[in-house]
Amino acid sequence: MNLVALQALIAAGESLTLELKKSTAEKDRACRSLCALANGQGGQVVFGVTPSGKVVGQKVTDRTLEELAQEFQGFEPPLLPHLQHIPVTAGDTSGLEVLLVQVERATRGPVSFRGVPYERVLNTTRVMPRATYQRLLIESMHATDRWEMQPAIGCGIDTLDQRELVVTIEEAIRRGRMEDPGTRDPMGLLRGLGLLVQGDQISRAAIALFCQDDHSIPEFPQFNLRVARFKGTTRDEFLDNRQYAGNAFALMRRAERFLIDWMPVAGKIVPGQMARIDTPALPVEAVREALANAFIHRDYASAAGSVSVALYDDRLEVISPGELHFGLTPEMLYQPHESKPWNPWIAKVFYRRGLIETWGRGTLKIAALMQEAGHAAPTLRVHNDFVNMTFVLSDAMVRYKKAGALEETPGKTPGKTPDLILNLLTHAPGASIPELAQQLGKSNSAIERAIRKLRADGKLIRIGPAKGGRWKVIE
Repeated sequence: MNLVALQALIAAGESLTLELKKSTAEKDRACRSLCALANGQGGQVVFGVTPSGKVVGQKVTDRTLEELAQEFQGFEPPLLPHLQHIPVTAGDTSGLEVLLVQVERATRGPVSFRGVPYERVLNTTRVMPRATYQRLLIESMHATDRWEMQPAIGCGIDTLDQRELVVTIEEAIRRGRMEDPGTRDPMGLLRGLGLLVQGDQISRAAIALFCQDDHSIPEFPQFNLRVARFKGTTRDEFLDNRQYAGNAFALMRRAERFLIDWMPVAGKIVPGQMARIDTPALPVEAVREALANAFIHRDYASAAGSVSVALYDDRLEVISPGELHFGLTPEMLYQPHESKPWNPWIAKVFYRRGLIETWGRGTLKIAALMQEAGHAAPTLRVHNDFVNMTFVLSDAMVRYKKAGALEETPGKTPGKTPDLILNLLTHAPGASIPELAQQLGKSNSAIERAIRKLRADGKLIRIGPAKGGRWKVIE
């Protein structure tokens, strides 16, 4: 890096990844910042630049470098900062240098300096809270000590829904995501999916994916789902509230069925066709992706949490226990990013099953599907150890009655039954009473009453016999 590049680097001032120090006399505070940067996204500390961004440089001697190296010994685990000398050749600072010290994000962490861990918040360095330290410690052990790959003590093959396991294999073969193993023996299938540990012990991931549906396992109370339809926009009153236990695939199906029952739907009659097009308030594929992400990325080590689906008049919330790990933020998830699933073996099986397409694109896919349907991308936030994805429901969608959903023709007030019949018969004059009843969601007797009224009012006449004839709408 030369002086011009340095000036471009410091132009925006101190940040989450950049700290400016006037000289190495501040090496103690600088090392705290290097510790914080290593615990975050990595970054740089620059000696010889004032906090206001003025390049002043300093005399860098062997003694200067020795003192820095001695200070660096206070990092645990050890850091290997990269030092770069940048000559300052302008004006009174000619012959001086700027020292740029860079650290990468620590792969073994969290890092402490002289026994104290630090973190970076915006452009400041502070002592790391205990909860953050514990989270980073768990992340550092994640590769070798993940919850999903621990043996499920006390659980045998009879704990599993073997049909769900076979369905997963068959679907993976159909989609070309695995070769046919040539066996349907449950232990052989689990071995092929990488779900056996320590020899032939069933892993916790296998139990999460394939335990029997609607069957609580005392050792794993977290294998559950909560779904609720709230009246209005708060949690003050339920219209529906249910809880289920079972494997991740079964729970996901239950969540989808619940949303089918309660999600607002707009119905549109297409001219020239008897079929009515029903459009859910939210793209089905986007909601399915959100549900899959919730089961894949949730923190299964938390026995108290559960995946939750909360539907209000104005929004849908899909809530998953846990946090965003490995330095990811909600903003980063809506940009191209490296895939770092918290439960990679569970994610692999979801991929083989066809419930997710590619890793690292879940939120991007959801945002794209929402935008294609004319909706805003859902918001994502982390609060109190839960990740909440919120979809806003369109104001054009009809809200619910207590007994269920109403439907509407977009852009119009829902019509009365006689008017809807006239609309249908204008484009399909040969429609029978049962067909009209099915299309409008009414009983045959309700359609017959409406037709009698239309004929009495002179708006509808019958041409030909009851069978084989047709209706004519009188304008």
